[in-house]
Amino acid sequence: MRILRASGRPAMPWSNGGGVTREVAVHPPGAGWDAFAWRVSLADVTRDGPYSPLPGVRRILTVADGAGLELTVDGTTRRLTDRCRPFAFPGGAETGSRLLDGPVVNLNVMLREGRAAATVERVRGRRVVAPVRRPAEGPEAVLIVAVEGDTRLRTAGEPEVRLARFDAALLTGPDAAPVEMRTDGTAALIALSAADPARPEG
Repeated sequence: MRILRASGRPAMPWSNGGGVTREVAVHPPGAGWDAFAWRVSLADVTRDGPYSPLPGVRRILTVADGAGLELTVDGTTRRLTDRCRPFAFPGGAETGSRLLDGPVVNLNVMLREGRAAATVERVRGRRVVAPVRRPAEGPEAVLIVAVEGDTRLRTAGEPEVRLARFDAALLTGPDAAPVEMRTDGTAALIALSAADPARPEG
């Protein structure tokens, strides 16, 4: 289990000046924009505007803070006002957003089509989580992001770890021990898997 503190994430300004993005985790580790299979980030959105087109990328957006936004994807408008409820859409679609009542923070999961898959779930209370070896049997990695309140993690024989708001924990590998998660608010549980580009499908 690797702890990823919010305080250590550099802010990357958007080219259109509408906000900043902070990367939480990426696979493969250290991959740049053109090389990732999956990427998870938090974005501070401060004004209305279009999204940059991302052909070949699937996006899952979750409002993590603020009153919400109105997202228009290929002409269809959807109001995202239910905090911590994920919304998936194709990155290559023509997309624009309008803030409903001030800035928001979005939790973004980006998946390279054909190379990665993910589910995003909001969790309250207690949950035991762990990754597994093969995508056919479940996720290869699990990312826990504390969204509201504190989240506490406990692994057998280890001290309890506290995640403050927007801190994260990444569990990877078949030998990762199960983790008991308890939150007094809401956490995002992101299950991720990536295909091996060297291994043919079927």
